Amino acid sequence: MSDANDPQVVNMNNASSDEIKANLVRMHQSAANNVFTDEIGLTQSAAAGVKSATVSASESAIFALEAEEVNLAKSAVGVIHAEDVHLQGSAAVVVGNEVALRDGYALAVAGRDVRADRIDSLVFFGQNVQGEVNTMIDTRGAILAGTISGILSGLVLLAGSLLLRRRK
Repeated sequence: MSDANDPQVVNMNNASSDEIKANLVRMHQSAANNVFTDEIGLTQSAAAGVKSATVSASESAIFALEAEEVNLAKSAVGVIHAEDVHLQGSAAVVVGNEVALRDGYALAVAGRDVRADRIDSLVFFGQNVQGEVNTMIDTRGAILAGTISGILSGLVLLAGSLLLRRRK
């Protein structure tokens, strides 16, 4: 993630930055647009984009996050793509190999192995699921909704093209 010319450690306290590249980044009540690091810890901080091997956050917000291991407590994330996700908080989209959510809210969750202490989601895709998952659309429902919307969209486009031919 970082190279030899980057600083080893960046500590931010009540600060902001456009881009950070370092081996280790610690942010406390700070903000950054883009962070590229091997390890990052956020406390009451925000970041637009984070690419890191390991991410830990508490009471923080991240828009887009790509990592190998993610541990978030009382935090909010737009999109998470990680190998191993542990989330207590909310996210728009969570995609991971191993996903563990505790009291989590997400629009969409997709994972091979999902452990839930309680998940509320709109769309849920999981291969092996343990725990309580409350979802509006599961895998079967998503396939059905996609098929129906595809058919309806095709019919609307067909009807529109037929109407346009008649007007000419």
